[in-house]
Amino acid sequence: MKKDSLKDKVVIITGASSGIGASCALAFGKSGAKIVITGRYLAKLNAVKAKLEAEGITVLAISADAGVIADNERMAEIVLSEFGKIDILINNAGITMRALFENLDLEVFHKVMDTNFWGAVYATKVCLPSILETKGTVIGISSVNGFRGTPARTAYTASKYAMNGFFESLRTEVMKKGVHVLVACPGFTASNIRKNALTAHGSVQGDSPRDESKMMSSEEVAEEILNATLKRKRDLTLTTQGKLLKFLNKWMPGRLDHIVYNQMAKEKDSPFH
Repeated sequence: MKKDSLKDKVVIITGASSGIGASCALAFGKSGAKIVITGRYLAKLNAVKAKLEAEGITVLAISADAGVIADNERMAEIVLSEFGKIDILINNAGITMRALFENLDLEVFHKVMDTNFWGAVYATKVCLPSILETKGTVIGISSVNGFRGTPARTAYTASKYAMNGFFESLRTEVMKKGVHVLVACPGFTASNIRKNALTAHGSVQGDSPRDESKMMSSEEVAEEILNATLKRKRDLTLTTQGKLLKFLNKWMPGRLDHIVYNQMAKEKDSPFH
């Protein structure tokens, strides 16, 4: 597929008020697609919408909580009413957390799973009938945590492993029906996700414990996802670190346990100290 093949395709992006979601909206929109962005905060969505419209992109902003099934149902109804079809769904909505499991409130665990995993399940469920008709694409924005767990990120890791399994199973179900399923696993990406990470009791962390300037930009990630979509790739693992983690976890999992622990212990305000 070429970029111009996206002209007039209807693309829904969940969690698009910042970061990878907002960057995907711009990348896909510049390729001619009609963009639907969702998120919990309408003011932030409208700011993204204004930037997209300034680029001549057709965009619809819908306030919706990914972890609420009724919001997903309403989202699909609005999109089908406005555009008549859904071609591409990018399940990007996500939150993370940072705390040792022994100290973690299970409500925080549930909240992460509701947004990251159930949010993807809900959105895919309500959009799939139209995507089957258009022989379109379902994308899951997962993480390297989807194949390698990291300490103090138990809920986040669990949600991404669950996402990977869900989309792998779904891909096999629909592969004879012309539907493309892509799982994209970025490594550390410069975005607001770590600043908004939940602590053990559910408050927002506030500051990123990592140097965001050394990470892959959300714009670079979006371009990689766009190209993988056009090529109808099965999987996409980003950053050298992410690819190395995937390799080492397959061949040296025990050794990697120690490497990962030591790396995470170096983070600012690490819970291991």
